[in-house]
Amino acid sequence: MIRIFPICIAMTVLCAGCGQLSQITPTDTPVPARRLGFDPAELDTTIRPQDDFYAYVNNLWIQSTRIPPEWSKYGTMQIVYEKTEQQLKTIIQAAATNSASADSNSKKTGDLYNSFMNTARTEELGLSPLAPELERINTLHNHDELIHYFGQALAIGITVPIDFYIDANAAQPDQTLAYIWQSGLGLPDREYYLSESPRLIEVRSQYRTHIAKMLSLAGWENTADAETIINIEKLLAEQHWSGVQNRDREKIYSNKYTIDAANALSPGFDWTIFLDSGGFGAPEQFIIAQPDYFAALGEIIRSIPVEDWRTYLRFNLLRAFAPYLNAAIVAENFNFSRRILRGQEQIRPRWKRGIRLVNASLGEAVGRIYVEQYFPPDAKQRIDKMIENLRTAFQQSIDTLTWMTDETKQAAQEKLALFTTKIGYPEKWQDYTTLKIDDSDLIGNVRRAHEFSHQEAIAKLANKVDRSEWSMTPQTVNAYYRPTLNEIVFPAAILQPPFFDVTADDALNYGSIGAVIGHEFSHGFDDQGRKFDGHGRLTDWWTEVDTSEYEVRSAGLVQQYDAFLPIPDQAINGKLTLGENIADLAGLIMAYRAWQILIDGVKPQVINGFSGDERFFIGYAQTWRAKIHEESLSEMLLSDPHSPPNYRVIGVLRNMQEFYTAFGIASGDGMYLPAEQRAHIW
Repeated sequence: MIRIFPICIAMTVLCAGCGQLSQITPTDTPVPARRLGFDPAELDTTIRPQDDFYAYVNNLWIQSTRIPPEWSKYGTMQIVYEKTEQQLKTIIQAAATNSASADSNSKKTGDLYNSFMNTARTEELGLSPLAPELERINTLHNHDELIHYFGQALAIGITVPIDFYIDANAAQPDQTLAYIWQSGLGLPDREYYLSESPRLIEVRSQYRTHIAKMLSLAGWENTADAETIINIEKLLAEQHWSGVQNRDREKIYSNKYTIDAANALSPGFDWTIFLDSGGFGAPEQFIIAQPDYFAALGEIIRSIPVEDWRTYLRFNLLRAFAPYLNAAIVAENFNFSRRILRGQEQIRPRWKRGIRLVNASLGEAVGRIYVEQYFPPDAKQRIDKMIENLRTAFQQSIDTLTWMTDETKQAAQEKLALFTTKIGYPEKWQDYTTLKIDDSDLIGNVRRAHEFSHQEAIAKLANKVDRSEWSMTPQTVNAYYRPTLNEIVFPAAILQPPFFDVTADDALNYGSIGAVIGHEFSHGFDDQGRKFDGHGRLTDWWTEVDTSEYEVRSAGLVQQYDAFLPIPDQAINGKLTLGENIADLAGLIMAYRAWQILIDGVKPQVINGFSGDERFFIGYAQTWRAKIHEESLSEMLLSDPHSPPNYRVIGVLRNMQEFYTAFGIASGDGMYLPAEQRAHIW
């Protein structure tokens, strides 16, 4: 799932029995590729599926596809994103040309887009819209004023050493709580500052050059500024928790502090000043996610002269608003953040960047129209049925686990029964009445959009958790599980081909969107999600013997993924990706069993020479077809909890017996993994 911070239905179950397969002889029925869900001509028959199933399904596409210059990674997700983007273009450009009433969502949508597209106005203004904020930074005189400014900066999207998000209290999920998080870096992850790998040493050198060039373009340069900024960020990075540590929700969610306790933890950092300036008031308690980092932060802040902090903040002000400034700054910002870090060859067309801005600022205003125009009601009905079958599959699977005690099985069933599902779009839409948009003030619009989001988040602290709220817009091509609400959410945009097609073969749909749904269900039972109960409480509902057995079984999966080497000398981090790998494996297993519930013992027809099981696994493999530049892949391996796309296929299928049966996998085949090494968790 996407994380909520700047990185987050009880059903009636159809109990269908799975009897023996019928003895009906299938016929080899030819059907169009659209109905089949894939084109057999796209399969690379020079590669045995038994040796490399991902390549068998996707190699011809990979060979014939060049990553478009405006992408660093390109595959199924990006193809669906582009389709959605064209739909949003129609909606937003219509808003930009209509004569809607003042303060309507349509007017705000059009005015925001027009303010971004007005490049003449942007060039004319130069950096003058940043002058008031620059003056605030330049007049900071001491460290207490600096800490006060950190709280203000959060509200307008400027990176400072602290970030936050608002979520349910893991001890009382109906109540909200502020979660304070480490931040302050200009590079993607702590390893970019600490690693001695040749690539990251070179990135640091290029970052230094980039900082100097950005400040020069702004007219704010000083020969020592780049070194000053990097030194500050390195001090922060040395205290940052790693990605693996940040996955430990049990450790993070238990770090509750009062203001007095936080002040004792962080000598030199006045939490009263920070919380007040950030609009948090004086909360009774809040979470400090990484106590080690914040224990050192006060000393770091006060060991650095305020003048150096002003240099750091000036650059972060420039970086925060760089995409909305003049062409020279936009180009340099792209050159480092996308070309050097991710290998992207070309900046996206301006209209596409405008769509992205509107989506980020007025997402549900656009999403409401998107749903009306592009989300068919029958899609929701079909997905409802699929979710029902997946829930049943999970119920049956829990009951038949041989390694889990009855006590933990009962608790797992209770949690599963309490899962809430949200499909397509929210029932209650965001109110943007207080967000002011001016078609001649792009920087002001961006700033006010940040302030609006900040105030909306802070306001939640005074209220109980709103369980109708969504953390993604309907036009987002993604899905998520939220442990503190025990909910799985599937926005409308992911419920379209090739993930889901109402006209396509059920085997294909269950192998693609069914696996996505199963993946999100499985997050409730992955190595972190399993620590929350059905009400979203962080609580240990496992017996000691079951916890021990789960950890042993999941450790095998860690070892498997640790052995994958996508780039020479850079392996997958099995601990960092464990939760996603468990969800991938369990999700596909549950999707297969849910499909078996659907067909209810009737053997599927052979279509175009492919059995139902073969079509199911082909559907899964093509879901993850993608190409990725090495720079982007390297970043992914360092900081992303997901495995690279090809390993999400290979790593999963080699652990799944139904795949071995469908394609006759045997010892000596490339996809073969000895039975004793296969992971059996769910």
